[in-house]
Amino acid sequence: QVQLVESGGGLVQPGGSLRLSCAASGRTFSIYAMGWYRQASGKQRELVAHITSDDTTKYADSVKGRFTISGDNAKNTVSLQMNSLLPEDTAVYYCAAFTLGMDYWGKGILVTVSS
Repeated sequence: QVQLVESGGGLVQPGGSLRLSCAASGRTFSIYAMGWYRQASGKQRELVAHITSDDTTKYADSVKGRFTISGDNAKNTVSLQMNSLLPEDTAVYYCAAFTLGMDYWGKGILVTVSS
């Protein structure tokens, strides 16, 4: 089992920045990739950013150039630096960890971009 705990969400004005963090515990040795997903009200969950154990990253087109994902394998954490936030970035953000046997999800953290 892998447990994930997200932190860092909240309310920010358009154009502002937030940094989300996710701490993994448990069978972290089995994780080969981690990612951030989000789900806005009335919409399906979508990939925001993804990072593998060799630091290969992937981003949704809508966040390229604004968001940066980074991981610390020693600390079992993954972070998402979000800059130039837009109202359409408002969503519940979920941390995910991927193993060969199972995917794990955090409970989610709300990010609201509003003036």
